[in-house]
Amino acid sequence: MTIAEKPAKPAAWPATLPHLVTKVPGPKALAQVAADQAVVSGSLPRAYPFAPVRGFGMGVEDQDGNVFLDFCAGIAVNSTGHCHPRVVDAIVQQAQRLLHYSASDFYEQRYQELASALAESAPWKGPSKVLLQNSGTEAVEASIKLARYMSGRQWIVGFVGGFHGRTLGALTLTNSKAKYHAHFGPLAPGFLHVPFGSDGLDELEERIIARTIPGDEIAAFVVEPVQGEGGYIVPDKDFFPRLKAIADKYCIAIVVDEVQSGAGRTGKMWAIENFGIEPDIVAAAKGLGSGMPIGAVIAKEHWMRWKPGSHGSTFGGNPVAAAAAIATLDVIRDENLMQNAIDRGAQALSGLRAGLKGNKHVTDIRGIGLMIGVDFTNADIAAEVEVEAFERGLLVLTCGDRGVRMSPPLVVNEAEMDTAVRIFSEAAAAVAARH
Repeated sequence: MTIAEKPAKPAAWPATLPHLVTKVPGPKALAQVAADQAVVSGSLPRAYPFAPVRGFGMGVEDQDGNVFLDFCAGIAVNSTGHCHPRVVDAIVQQAQRLLHYSASDFYEQRYQELASALAESAPWKGPSKVLLQNSGTEAVEASIKLARYMSGRQWIVGFVGGFHGRTLGALTLTNSKAKYHAHFGPLAPGFLHVPFGSDGLDELEERIIARTIPGDEIAAFVVEPVQGEGGYIVPDKDFFPRLKAIADKYCIAIVVDEVQSGAGRTGKMWAIENFGIEPDIVAAAKGLGSGMPIGAVIAKEHWMRWKPGSHGSTFGGNPVAAAAAIATLDVIRDENLMQNAIDRGAQALSGLRAGLKGNKHVTDIRGIGLMIGVDFTNADIAAEVEVEAFERGLLVLTCGDRGVRMSPPLVVNEAEMDTAVRIFSEAAAAVAARH
């Protein structure tokens, strides 16, 4: 199946997106917000009053019947679009067969099948081992434990702007916004940070290794190939080759956090493949399951030789989530979605540069594949553009200090990309006119 041969839409689904039938947000969405606020934890950040009830392909319908063009994808999760028939079919068939049996203690087939598929996809030559988890933060947490276990070293080096999750180790590693750390101290010991990019490697060598921690006491460098929450930042071309040289010199593991950038989003199965080095460990999640909760740690075989009982998970690699992930990998391959990510990403950059030309508040437009970031003069302007786009039927999210990100499903077609670029440019122009 190609992008042009998408399966038939559900009954009454609009022919083109977005399709708005009320003012946004509508009355039912606002009622849902009120009901939510009465019982749901206030810790959830919430971007704008969007109340989804149904999705298909590139569209998501809210409680008022408005259907939005989704360039958020549930925070880069719905990689094959909403409710892709092959993914839904895999979920239904597995749910009718076996909902759960813990692969932590027993030998469940779907766990092994997904592990085999991920091992085959690994961004290196040679054998691999795989540990399945429930989420990105769990995959990062397990990667930290694995690197420490196998190296016998405690220190982990992360990068300024990185986001790795909200459990304690991953939270300590996260360095994108101070609010994520607020009131949670003391955080985990044994973590250091340097700037992302080649300038940070100067600091790593000259301040950390030369003056603070010997290189042979560092267990791992944990790095996003393209920073996500930190602003959709693509590193300079020298960064990863230099990082690899330092890692090889001191036998330090390179752990790539592919939670947001992986599963085909940058035009490669793993974003690190764009930068010419082999990592040692990959942490994956988000787009891997097309919306089902799944995470994974993929490691070179010699980096995953920990003993039984060292780590496990009751639900990690649940059969239904694993079946969805297997189907997702099949769809990404069979529908040529990585090439589509390259093509539509290039279209997005070209269109945004033309559409936003002359906007006094736009300071940068960048991206790789379907990770597109637009920076504005300040965070308030970025947030206002995000909401203006929502009110016009386009779902996007802020990122970094003053950016807005586009991370659509990998099934986005040319017409949908043109529409999104037009709406976003119009939203940015409307905000600029008010300021």
